[in-house]
Amino acid sequence: MRRNTRRVMAGDLPIGGNAPISVQSMTNTDTRDIPTTIRQIKQLSEAGCELIRLAVVDQEAALALGKIKAQTKIPIVADIHFDHRLALAAVEQGVDKLRINPGNIGSHAKVKEVVAAARDHGIPIRIGVNSGSLAKWTVDKYGNTAKAMVESALEHVAILEALNFNDIIISLKATSVELTLESYKMIADIVDYPLHLGITEAGTPFFGAIKSAVGLGAILSLGIGDTIRVSLTSDPVEEVRVGWAILKSLGLRQRGPVFISCPTCGRTQIPLEKIAIEVEQKLSNLTKPLTVAIMGCVVNGPGEAKEADIGIAGGDGVGLVFSKGKIIRRVKEDELVDALVTEALKLEKEDD
Repeated sequence: MRRNTRRVMAGDLPIGGNAPISVQSMTNTDTRDIPTTIRQIKQLSEAGCELIRLAVVDQEAALALGKIKAQTKIPIVADIHFDHRLALAAVEQGVDKLRINPGNIGSHAKVKEVVAAARDHGIPIRIGVNSGSLAKWTVDKYGNTAKAMVESALEHVAILEALNFNDIIISLKATSVELTLESYKMIADIVDYPLHLGITEAGTPFFGAIKSAVGLGAILSLGIGDTIRVSLTSDPVEEVRVGWAILKSLGLRQRGPVFISCPTCGRTQIPLEKIAIEVEQKLSNLTKPLTVAIMGCVVNGPGEAKEADIGIAGGDGVGLVFSKGKIIRRVKEDELVDALVTEALKLEKEDD
């Protein structure tokens, strides 16, 4: 059962309050380069990204947000550090959410000014705590522990609550899966604010995807989490794909195909790995939830993958195309991929 949280709105995207767990990412372009940033935002949106965060490094970047916002439909998050004037400029440019830590942007008067602007424009604030940048007093008192992570976050939360501001989202990210898991479990018992999940600096596409799947999967399986970001040293589009794969694997969201394929064995007589990769690439842009099977054995394939919406099973020079365990037709081995793609596209269009 998912943890019950209050709901906040980032533009027209609900976060928390049993809204679907959203997938977000962050551009790696220079925000001041408006055409390049817009191009990447569109690529991310097409991949299924539902919330985009942009680095705001100076006033020029802050002022670019309005032009970017005018050319995109996806909610925009302004990532602000230390300078409250950048937050105020971002709000005026129409962003949908701020990512700041109120304890790090200056005096109480400056914080109060930012909070007032966010309230006037209906903009939520995400408090982002990372294990590498905790409040010194929490580390001195608790060490590099979940308690220190949570206390650092609560210190920032208390600043906003004292100003009667409650449109808050919290993240507690560490590079350690164990520390991240313990931190989210602890804070979930204390507050009812929505939680943004992530394993920070997870790593390269291969290792980072595995680390994120293990960490985020463990947290989500406890019913904790309202929005996620997979952090990879990679094209951010890959972050979105991995994020959706995690949610689909847990049955929490459905978007596009779920691919299943056998691990191969001595009975496999077709280049199954090559075929599976080609099918995944050709069908990755589908949005309809489908289970697609790529099996290496015509004897057991249709039976083992009988729940698949569409699938293929290869033999010695010949293969089967099947749906829900029933054989649709037989094709030559070199026609298997095209035949499967054709049938999958038919299913994609059925409800159009």
